[in-house]
Amino acid sequence: MTWYAWEKLTTTDLADGAFAGAVAILPVAAIEQHGPHLPLGTDAILTEGILQAALTRVPDEISVLRLPTQRIGVSVEHSNFPGTLSLPAEVVIAQWMAIGRAVARAEIKKLVILNGHGGQTGLVDVVATQLRAEHGLIVLRATTFRLMELGEVLEAREARFGLHGGELETALMMAIAPGLVRRDAMEDFRSTDEGITERFSLLEAEGAVGLGWMAEDLNPRGVTGNAAAATPEFGRAVLEATAERLATLITELHGFEWDPASRRGGMA
Repeated sequence: MTWYAWEKLTTTDLADGAFAGAVAILPVAAIEQHGPHLPLGTDAILTEGILQAALTRVPDEISVLRLPTQRIGVSVEHSNFPGTLSLPAEVVIAQWMAIGRAVARAEIKKLVILNGHGGQTGLVDVVATQLRAEHGLIVLRATTFRLMELGEVLEAREARFGLHGGELETALMMAIAPGLVRRDAMEDFRSTDEGITERFSLLEAEGAVGLGWMAEDLNPRGVTGNAAAATPEFGRAVLEATAERLATLITELHGFEWDPASRRGGMA
């Protein structure tokens, strides 16, 4: 394993394109309510846990630079619950862009934005494209839950409606930071979106189409999904599979080159 914590390097370590062939990874997450059973830092804790597990699987010949986790993101949909920390979208975009520019100045060409919060996937898309346009960076947009094949590991109802603090996130927390899970508060938090999809043919809160929603619109406790069904064994299985997929993506990005003239991607 050859990975480096950005903040532990010196400025001379990064001078003269010393890491030009490396892949930089920027973890971005959120500090927001996750109901009565999970901590505010769940998204950040899970993102870091998945990344750490992935880094142990990346081949030794690939250099990876791990940027500091941006723990506070855009969590406006959770803002009516105590403890949630949220920044304006324009501030977060500016912050991530500034970090991307610094990566480019170090002559690093490839960046992974590893996102752990579903409410800001659109911001990742914007930043990735802008960094490509302005600095020629090849930016991989990766969101932790999209690396998970949920339809294969969760029963249909949970995969469809367990969006926040349900079985999946609770199980992962039980595997990564079990001491922070309040098991006596784990419940089946039913989503109001279930009722919406029963009444309407196409309308839904979240899915192929969606509505702008606040967390309390889906459940008064601010969470959705069957947290009571979570087990640490399930969490460990999902963690291992997700880490393996992320390691594969990092490895493939390392070997990927993009020829703007031909508009075709290929392996170096």
